[in-house]
Amino acid sequence: MNAWFRSGRPWIWLTAGSVSISLLAMLSLIALLSWQAMRLFWPQPVYQFQLSAMSGQPGRLLGEIVAVRGQGASAGSGAARTEDVRKYVIRIGGTDADRDFYTVAADRVSARQRPADVLVVQRSFYSKEYGYLQGMLEDGQPLTAVDMPRALRQRLALMETQRRLARELRGVERSGLDQRAERLESQRRQLIKAGQWTARNQADFGAAQAELARRMDQVDRQLATVEKELDRDQLVLRDAEGAVRMIPLREIESAWYPNHMTALEKVRLWSGQVSRFVGGSGEDADARAGAFPAMVGTLLLVMLMSVIVMPLGVMAAIYLHEYARSNWLTRLIRISVGNLAGVPSIVYGVFGLGFFVYVLGGTLDKLFYADALPNPTFGTPGLLWASLTLALLTLPVVIVATEEGLERIPSSLRHGSLALGATRAETLWRVVLPGAAPAMITGLILAVARAAGETAPLMLVGVIKSAPMLPIDGVFPYLHPERKFMHLGFQIYDMAFQSPDSDAARPLLFATALLLILIVIGLNLAAIGLRHRLREKYRALTL
Repeated sequence: MNAWFRSGRPWIWLTAGSVSISLLAMLSLIALLSWQAMRLFWPQPVYQFQLSAMSGQPGRLLGEIVAVRGQGASAGSGAARTEDVRKYVIRIGGTDADRDFYTVAADRVSARQRPADVLVVQRSFYSKEYGYLQGMLEDGQPLTAVDMPRALRQRLALMETQRRLARELRGVERSGLDQRAERLESQRRQLIKAGQWTARNQADFGAAQAELARRMDQVDRQLATVEKELDRDQLVLRDAEGAVRMIPLREIESAWYPNHMTALEKVRLWSGQVSRFVGGSGEDADARAGAFPAMVGTLLLVMLMSVIVMPLGVMAAIYLHEYARSNWLTRLIRISVGNLAGVPSIVYGVFGLGFFVYVLGGTLDKLFYADALPNPTFGTPGLLWASLTLALLTLPVVIVATEEGLERIPSSLRHGSLALGATRAETLWRVVLPGAAPAMITGLILAVARAAGETAPLMLVGVIKSAPMLPIDGVFPYLHPERKFMHLGFQIYDMAFQSPDSDAARPLLFATALLLILIVIGLNLAAIGLRHRLREKYRALTL
C-alpha cells in the first residue's frame, strides 16, 4: 500500500475522478435545462377533466397536465391525510382569466378525456388559450368558411405578414426618420450658434424639414392602414364550461390541435417555436416574446468588453514582467491586482455608475452634445459603460494569466534574440508575445466566462428589462454604444424573482438559462480552438 501511494497513482485516480465528476455535473446540468426548456416548445396533450361538484369550483377544466404531486393517500391515524393525496397541476391558460394554473386533487376527477377537436392558441408572451373553435369575426361580422381550421391557418399566415410589415415601418420610423429629424435640428442649432443662419440656410432647412415631414406622414399612414388590418379579425373560442371568448387575431402567434397531430407535425411545430424564441424579431423587446434582443445585447457586451480588456491587460502584464523593476512598488501593484479579483462585482457596478456614467459621460455630453442637454446622450447608463465596467472587473484575470505566460518563456530566447542584434521591442514582439499568446487566450476565456454571467453590476450601468431599440442596427454608425441593452443574465433574474406568475415563467427561465450556457460554451470553444492553434504554431519556442 505504501509503495502504491509513493508511486503517485492515487493522485492520478483522484484527478481523473474530479475531472469526470465535473464533466458529469456539467452534462447533467445541460441535460436538465434542455429537458425542462424543450417542454415549453413541444406540443403537450390537452385533457378535459370532469370534476365532482363543489361550491364555488368549476365543474370542467380544459388544459395540460404540468405536474403530478403527491404519492396517493397514505394510512394515518384513522383517516387518510389529505396533504398526501395525489394532485394534478393543470395549466388552464388564459391571459384574461384570474389564474393560469389550477391544482386539483385526483379524487375530484370523475372523468378525463382527450378531445380531438380541442384547439391550443398561443398568444403573445407564450401565454396559451385552450378551447373549441367556434368561428372567426371580420369587422365584427361572422366569417363563413367551409373549412374553418384551414381558414384560420390562412388568416394567421396573413397576420404574420402584416406584423412583419408593421415592424419594418416602425423600424424605418424609429431608426431612420427620427434620427434624420434630430440631425437636422442639431445642424440648425449649430448654425444659429455660429452666426451662420442665413436666408439660404433657412430655405434649405425648411425644404429638408418639409420633405422629412412628408415622408413621416406617408409612413404614418401606411402604419395606420396595417394596424387597422391587424385589428380587423377576431377568433371565437369556447372553453370547457361553454363560455365564449373573443381573441384578437393579432395577439395569436400560432394555433394547433395537439390531440390530432402526427409526430412530423409536432416536430415541425417544435422547430418553429424554438426558431421563434431564439431568432425572434424582438418586436416587443421582451424575453417572453423571444430571446433575440437579449442574445444580441449579451454578445455585443462580451465582444466589446474583450476588445477593451485584452490590450489593457496584456500591456499591464508586459510592463510588470518585462520593464518594471522588482521593488516594493511592483510587489504592491501585484498584490493590489490579486485583491481586485476578489472584489464583489456590485462594487464595480457602483464605481462604473459614479465614474464612467456620471463623470466621463457627463463630460462628453458637455463637450460634444451640449445642444441635446438636459437630455443626456452618454451621461446615462448604456452599452459602452457596461463594457468598460466588466473590462475593469475582468482585468486582473487577464493580467495574471498573461504574466504566467510570460514567465514560461525561457530567458535564453530573449538573450539569443538580443545577441543576434534585435532590439528589446523586436524581441518582445517577435519572440516573447507569440510564445505567451496561449496564456493570453486563457485569460480571455476566463474573462468571457465571468463577464457573460455577471448581472449585478449591469443593473447599474445599462441593462434593462425591455429595450425599445437594439444597440446595433442598419443606421450609421451601426453600433450605438450609448443605448441601453438587454442581457440574458438579467432576464433570468427577472423571471426568477420578479415574475408575478412563477409557474408560467419557469419554462422560459430554463430556456433562457440554457441559451446563456450554450453561448458561453460556444465563445469558450472558439477561444480554446484559437489557443490550440497558437500553441501548435509556437510550440518550438517553448521547447
